[in-house]
Amino acid sequence: MNDENEMFYARHDGVEGLLQRGRGLGAIRALQDPAKSAGFVHDAIRRDWRWHATDDRALYLARLVQELGLSLSPIPGWLAADEEACLRACEVLQLLALIGVEEAREGLRAYVRQGRHWRRVLESVASCWPTEWWEDLGPLARARISEGGEPPWCVEPWIRFGIKVPGRTRVPRASLDQLGTAELLGLLADVRGPEETKCEALRALLGRQPTEELIPLVPLSGPPDGHRVPALIARAVDRLGAAAVPAAKVWVQDGRPWLVQLGAQVLAEHPGPEALPGLVQELAGQWAAHTWCGPDRTARRLARFGPDAAAAAPYLRRFWLHTPHSYERAAYLRALAAIDPHGLDYALTESLWDCEEHARLLAVVSAPAGPEALARIAILSDDPAETAEVRAAARTRLRQQPGNA
Repeated sequence: MNDENEMFYARHDGVEGLLQRGRGLGAIRALQDPAKSAGFVHDAIRRDWRWHATDDRALYLARLVQELGLSLSPIPGWLAADEEACLRACEVLQLLALIGVEEAREGLRAYVRQGRHWRRVLESVASCWPTEWWEDLGPLARARISEGGEPPWCVEPWIRFGIKVPGRTRVPRASLDQLGTAELLGLLADVRGPEETKCEALRALLGRQPTEELIPLVPLSGPPDGHRVPALIARAVDRLGAAAVPAAKVWVQDGRPWLVQLGAQVLAEHPGPEALPGLVQELAGQWAAHTWCGPDRTARRLARFGPDAAAAAPYLRRFWLHTPHSYERAAYLRALAAIDPHGLDYALTESLWDCEEHARLLAVVSAPAGPEALARIAILSDDPAETAEVRAAARTRLRQQPGNA
């Protein structure tokens, strides 16, 4: 077992290393030898093997505990550790409860009654569980809140319990969802319109199909002297894809820093043919340096070149196999599918067991329709702990199979 103060990932092709990275193959091999894998699974709950905060492990580990038939006994004990370890154990237990493990639900409810980090745990389960599983804890929460400590900051479940949340008294903003797309675009075009109204118009547009009519309004929608691209504008423009490239070439010549930055981002995401050799070289350099954060962006840009980027395929495969940064794996699979899909069927099938939602979504849609894959997709389609997006995609895939129309 690794030293407590240092993180050394085990080999990428062994069960321990696969589980540390959240790879689907790790779950498959663990299921083949539960006794040998139990210690690795428990270690992956007790210690945080995520490379970055965007990485996910909780559902992956909860499924392994349940599917391997592992004892829950060590996990509630880790709730008593520091706050980070407590919340890691909490996330696994709350998902096990959704899967149907009653012991996990009762363990967390008992912790709320006596545990040190009970507020964070209660907030976590309230965001995940049905209301009837935790709303009876209101009297206990009102009694414990008087024990002192920092006030709660999460709105739920405190407002339901009648407990004041500091700094959260606010007037609900008016929604513009009832307006038509043309009306929303008109609000963005109004040069004298308040910034708050334009933000609400952008929020409403983000819930609809992208429209190229937004492009000429982008310079009118941001702050006149801002230095950072407003997040809502960045998201709206990103959804437009290559359609924003001609305008971006103008934006980079603008005097406003945020618009120059936005234009540069668009052009970087949609490079021309002259950029291909440099992007392949960039990916090769990232591999040589074992740069685990950022190659997904390079992969997405390379994917736009399709088979012309074949020189990048070996590096993409290496990143997919080795990276501990699980959030980036789906980007490597998508790039390989566009550039060189040879041999990708097994990787897609394996990804049905992956720790990352994006990887599972891609696998549900694209994995070959073998018996193993379809059986796993059927499980995902009806898993109460799975995300709504994956469940919906799995049900759609199953309906599309011959004989299921």
